Amino acid sequence: METEQQQLESVDIISQEGMLALQSADNQDLPKLPPAKEPESQWREMGRKTAVFLAQLPDYFSRFFQNYKQLLITVFLILAAIVTGKVLLSMLAAINDIPLLSPIFELIGLSYSTWFVFRYLVKSSTRQELAEEIQSLKQQILGESITSS
Repeated sequence: METEQQQLESVDIISQEGMLALQSADNQDLPKLPPAKEPESQWREMGRKTAVFLAQLPDYFSRFFQNYKQLLITVFLILAAIVTGKVLLSMLAAINDIPLLSPIFELIGLSYSTWFVFRYLVKSSTRQELAEEIQSLKQQILGESITSS
């Protein structure tokens, strides 16, 4: 059996009329392929769209920030608090690993707690003094006059 191979013809890319994929008597009534577009124009179009997008990028960012300003600030503050907490805990863990420093801090904490209880919580007059100091501190922080009910 002899096989017939058709010679591929060179295709004119710039031609504006359609052409058949394979020339044969059997496919003359088939629709023709559309002419190929110039590949350079596709690259130019993509480059133009990219340039327009990059030119409008600062506007996109400014509109995004204006629309979500409060949310972005809140997320930033939450992340900053988490990072600060992690750093603080790692510093405390590092200090806790130093020999004799941890027991000294515990002794200082117990001493201060004992002093506070005997200074402010044992007698009624000193409890009232502590309550007045707390009210004064609230007034300084809040800036309003707090009345006792």
